[in-house]
Amino acid sequence: MEWSLGYVQPDRRSCGAAVLVVARMLNDPAYAELVLTGRHPDTGSMLAGGSVGERFGVEALAMHRRTTGPVDVTGALQLPWPQGLGTPPWAVARQLSGSSGVPGSRYDARVVNPFDRRGGLDAIATAAAAGHAVPLYLGSLWTPRHVVLVLDERLRTYDPSVGRRVRMDRDDFLGGTLDIAGWSRPWFAVVPV
Repeated sequence: MEWSLGYVQPDRRSCGAAVLVVARMLNDPAYAELVLTGRHPDTGSMLAGGSVGERFGVEALAMHRRTTGPVDVTGALQLPWPQGLGTPPWAVARQLSGSSGVPGSRYDARVVNPFDRRGGLDAIATAAAAGHAVPLYLGSLWTPRHVVLVLDERLRTYDPSVGRRVRMDRDDFLGGTLDIAGWSRPWFAVVPV
């Protein structure tokens, strides 16, 4: 993916949705082409927006509505969630399992134990090494506030607040001293099961 094209979350609450759009772009080349060019290569359907950044924003906002609405990507009922609170981890897992993750995979949101973060880091690195992009919830001591996407086992990470890749340090992850978009502590990882 070309990271300089403007994959920035369109508002303060859509980081989880932006992560899901990027994950789908990584796993579905036709969808990536739709976002990049505005035209789906197979169906010919068109996407609104003039620039890549505008189309990405349209898709992220649509994803946010879908993941917080009463029906998930598969058509199953889900607990609606206030959009102002972002995207809940279980909705991210359902969306990855339905269309944004590696085809045929099922995902689950797992708590990163603050007393033993190594297990969470190992699960993330293992999933990433197997080709899965891993949504990771970060926050303060008290609450998760931001979602990023771990792209590979070297912990290169997409941060939707800036729309580009950043490096996540293993020691900072283990110590709960990360500095990504101002958040330091890992809370949840959405990994394949």
